Amino acid sequence: MGYELTSCKKPEDSTSHGTIAIASDESLQPMVEQITQAYQHTYPETHFNVLYQPEQIAISMVLRDSVRLAFITRELTSDEQKTLKSQGIRYNPQHIATDGVALLTNRTNTDSLITIQELSSVFNGKTKTWEALKGGNQKGNITLVFDNANSSNLNYVMTKFGLTNIQGINIFSAGSNKAVIEYVRQNPRALGFIGVNWLSDGDAPLTAELSQGLRVMGVASKADATLDEYYQPFQEGLGLKRYPLSRKVYVISREMHSGLGSGLLNYIMRDVGSLIIEKCGLWPAKPFNREVILKKEI
Repeated sequence: MGYELTSCKKPEDSTSHGTIAIASDESLQPMVEQITQAYQHTYPETHFNVLYQPEQIAISMVLRDSVRLAFITRELTSDEQKTLKSQGIRYNPQHIATDGVALLTNRTNTDSLITIQELSSVFNGKTKTWEALKGGNQKGNITLVFDNANSSNLNYVMTKFGLTNIQGINIFSAGSNKAVIEYVRQNPRALGFIGVNWLSDGDAPLTAELSQGLRVMGVASKADATLDEYYQPFQEGLGLKRYPLSRKVYVISREMHSGLGSGLLNYIMRDVGSLIIEKCGLWPAKPFNREVILKKEI
């Protein structure tokens, strides 16, 4: 009598084991590191090869099937969606958090408030010096400092202010969010733009070290704003949509089976994932609801 042998080999990956490559915009690195490390601690047989890249490169990697999923700060364009669909991939962006672009100045610069109208004037080339902004002591040309030409931070600002190019604007590319922080700390004329979670995780020693010597600017939506109408990019301002430079964080996945990518995404959207996002200073798409039971003692 013959017997048919069946394979006991596990699939290449599942929600609890395997290795996959994922990409993330570098501005989201602190959050992505904490999420993936927590998941790997829960499921020791899993591993994520995380590639931190400028946002446009991260998106291209998903479209080329170089990574399983990507953490980004915008939805895909219609052409990008068509590329996925042509490969039989269902486009289903998952909103996981609200993030923001933080504005940094050197501690010696006393100008800690700016309006959206003033920022628009700077990016449209009408305002070029610190003297043209109200409330500060700094003099000289404003140097706008970003991490990378293809990053989410610069792309967001260009979209926000309707820019099609940055020619004629005094912009310096530092290479990373961490490098932006260091550049601003050493250059009083600099105005830096970074992802919020690089400054918001107070438990991380690196965050405390990086924040020294800097000011985080308050931003107002109205040109004639009063002092209480300027908001910094921290959780309350993000969650209540008061901070004018807030943005959504998405996960774009090309996974079409119940694999490690799906497991990570489900983990993010559950209570534990929400708590990690909160710890990183962002506002989770599904906040963790804490139930408090009050008992009346007689």
